Parts: sequence; C-alpha cells; structure tokens
Amino acid sequence: MPELIDPTERLTESFAAAIEEFIAEGRGGPEDRSLLGAMIRDNPGDPRDWIPAHLARERRWRTEAPEDFVTMTMLWWVEGDTYLGRISIRHELNEHLREFGGHIGYDVRPSARRRGHATAMLAAALPRAAALGIDQALITCDTDNTGSRKAIERNGGRFEDQRGDKLRYWVPTA
Repeated sequence: MPELIDPTERLTESFAAAIEEFIAEGRGGPEDRSLLGAMIRDNPGDPRDWIPAHLARERRWRTEAPEDFVTMTMLWWVEGDTYLGRISIRHELNEHLREFGGHIGYDVRPSARRRGHATAMLAAALPRAAALGIDQALITCDTDNTGSRKAIERNGGRFEDQRGDKLRYWVPTA
C-alpha cells in the first residue's frame, strides 16, 4: 500500500530512475517552470551523485525558504522501496503561487501514472496541509492535464477560474 514519507536517501536508486524517466519525457528544459524542472536543471549529471545534497536542501525548506520561494514540506509517495511520486505543500502563498502554483504541487513518475496515485497522494497530503493551518488549499493544473484535474476534483476541488493555461481549484483540507 503506497504511503507518504519524508524524502530519504534509502530510495536513491528508485528516485534516480524516476528522474531519468522525467528527463526522457522532456522535463527539465528551460520552458519547464515547475519545481521538478528546476531540480533537474540545477543538478546536471547522474542523479545518484546529487540526490543526497538535494534532499538535504529540501529538508531545510520546511523552515528556511530559498530566495523567491516560500517554506514548504516535500513528501514522497512510495510503495516499499519504489518511489512513485512527490508532493510539495507550500506553507503560504506568495504572489506567483496565488496565480499559478497554489499551496500544493505534485508529480507522479511516468511509469506509475494512470493508476490513481495522484488522487491518493493528494488525499493523504490534505490533512498535512490542514495541520499547517491551511483550511482551503489552492491547487492549479495545466488546462491539458486531465489526470491532474480529475485528481483535484476527486478530492473535493471546486473550480475557481482559468488564468492563462492554468486551471485553479480550492480544495478543503479537512
């Protein structure tokens, strides 16, 4: 049964394989404005070489935000020793997140998609957002990302509006 855990070096091999899947589908290019894209661009080379240092930085983000970011909690969705995806809970919203990113962002590795992981991972993360004092989580997705839209709606997301190529939803956390 999949579960949310703190990111761990124990799953470096599985996480590295997922990063390679994301790169193979074109993630990490200059047009990829996601946190995943930035992670790939900022850490060239074999993921196995940079994952430990990256995870240490992510752990600090819970209390110390990088420049132009907000504090956030990163969690991994795993089954046993298999990394399936990750979800970030932003503790507050800045101007950019109010428009385009929201309180919660997530990604599921390509080989694990279309199995309900995004829906289940989001459901498991909502109580964590509530514990941070977030009553209603703003979650956005690309207009062409049907899987993400369905995951948000299955978790009670109420459509607010569309801004550019982003759909915006409010999701109750409790």
